[in-house]
Amino acid sequence: MNTYNLNYLVNSLYLIKPEITISIAIVILVLVDLIMDKNKKLLPFVSMIGLVVAGYFIVDQFSTNSFAFNTGSSTGMLVIDPFGNFFKLLIVLASAFIILFSVSSKEIKENLERHGEYFTLIFGMILGMMFMVSSADLIVIYLSLELVSLSSYILAGFTKQTLRNSEASLKYVIYGGISSGIMLFGISIIYGITGSTNLYEINSLIQSPQIQNLTFFLAGILIFVGIGYKISAAPFHFWTPDVYEGAPIPITAFLSIASKAAGFALLIRFIKITFIKSVDPEGFWHLLGIIDWKSFIIVISILTMTLGNFAALWQNNMKRLLAYSSIAHAGYLLLGLAVMSNEGIAAIIIYFAIYAFMNLGAFLVVMLIANKTGSEELDDYKGLGYSTPFLGVALAIFLVSLTGLPPTAGFIGKLYIFIALVDAKMIVVAVIALLNTVVSLYYYIRVLKHMFLDRPEKEAPAFSISAAAVALVVVMLTPVLVFGVYFTPLVDLAKNSVALMGF
Repeated sequence: MNTYNLNYLVNSLYLIKPEITISIAIVILVLVDLIMDKNKKLLPFVSMIGLVVAGYFIVDQFSTNSFAFNTGSSTGMLVIDPFGNFFKLLIVLASAFIILFSVSSKEIKENLERHGEYFTLIFGMILGMMFMVSSADLIVIYLSLELVSLSSYILAGFTKQTLRNSEASLKYVIYGGISSGIMLFGISIIYGITGSTNLYEINSLIQSPQIQNLTFFLAGILIFVGIGYKISAAPFHFWTPDVYEGAPIPITAFLSIASKAAGFALLIRFIKITFIKSVDPEGFWHLLGIIDWKSFIIVISILTMTLGNFAALWQNNMKRLLAYSSIAHAGYLLLGLAVMSNEGIAAIIIYFAIYAFMNLGAFLVVMLIANKTGSEELDDYKGLGYSTPFLGVALAIFLVSLTGLPPTAGFIGKLYIFIALVDAKMIVVAVIALLNTVVSLYYYIRVLKHMFLDRPEKEAPAFSISAAAVALVVVMLTPVLVFGVYFTPLVDLAKNSVALMGF
C-alpha cells in the first residue's frame, strides 16, 4: 500500500469517528455483560456514554463535506455531509431517549438477564442506521440495511412473554426477508447494466443513450421496495401494525423514529445522487427521465397517508393506533420528497426533528400508563385524564401536535410541507394532504374523549410516577411547545443541512 492510499484510509477512518465510537461501544457492552454477569446496572450508563461521545463527534464534523473510502474514482462509498450528520444526530438523540425509556420500561425490566443482548442489539441498529444515511454505494446500502433489519427482528420479539411478541418477530422476519431479496435483485440488475455500485458513477453512466430505460426502471422500483418497507410506505407497510403492537414499547418507539429517519435519508440520497441531472437556481431538481419519481412518489404518499389515517379510525389498541399514525406521517414526509426540491428536503428535516419528540413522547406516556395498568387498550384509558392528570395532559399535547394543530410544533412541521407543495404548484396534492389531516384529527380526539369525557366502568385508581419519568416527559414536551412558537433555529439548521447535500 503506497503512502497516498494509507493517508486516504486514515482520513476515511477519521471521517467515520461516530461509527467507530458506536462499534467500540458494542464491544464494551459485550465485555461488561460478560464480566458482570449478574449486575446489569452498568449497561445503560455505558450505552449513554457511547452515545454522548458519538454525538460529540457528529457535532464536531457537522459542516464537513467529504467522501470516505475512495473506490478508485473521485467519489467514495460514504458521503460525510451536513445532511447525513443531521440524521445521525437525530438517530443518536432518539437512541438516548430509548435507553432512558428502557430503564423505566416494565417489559424490559422483566428480562433483566438478557439486558446485555438488548443494549448490544440496539447499538447494532444504530451502527447500521449511521451507515445508511451516509451510503453512496449500493453494497454499503444493502449491508447497512441488513444490519439494521437483523438487529430489529430480534428486538421486536425480545420479551417472549406473549404470543404476540413471537408473532411480531416472525412477521417482521418474513416481510423483511422478502423486501430484502427484492431489493438485492434490483441492485444486481443495476450492477449488471452499469458495472458499478457507486451511485455517482451510476449517475454518469445512465446518461448514456445505450442504457435500457425499461430495465433500469424496473431495477429502481425494486430498490424502492426495500427502502419503502423500511419507512412503512404503502403498500409495503403490512408488517408495521403487528410489529408495533407486539414489540416492547421502547423498541416500537425506536422503529417509528430512528429506523424511519434512516430510511428516508437513504431514499433521498439514492434518488438525488443516482437520478439528478441538474438543480436550478430556485432549488428544484431536474431528474433524468428514466423514472418519473415525482408522479410515483405522489401516488405512494397519497396511498400511504390515506390508508394510515383511515385504518387508524378503527383501532382500539394504542400501539396499533400509533402504528397507523406512523404510516400516515410517512405519507406526509414523502410529499416533501415528491416536491423534488431543496425546500422539500428542508421541510422533511424540520418535520423529522419535531416528529421525533412528539411521537417518542406519545409512546413514553403509553409506556408509563401500561407499566401501571398493564394495558394498552383504549377502553382502559377512560377517566385517566382525571386519575392521572399530568400524563393525560401530556398525551393530549403530543396527540394535538401529531395532528398538526397550532400552537404546537407539529403545526410548523406540516406548515413547511404545505409551503413546499404550494411553491411547487402541487395544490391538489396539498388539498388531499389537508383532508387527510382532518381525518387524523378524529382518531386523536377519540383518545382525548376516552381520557377526559368518558367515565370508566369502575373508578380508575390514581397512580403516581417517578420523578425521573416526570422529568423525561417534560423534556419531550418542551421542544413540542417551544418549536411551536420559536422555530427559526430549526429552519436555519434544516436549510444549511440541505445546501451542501450530494455535492
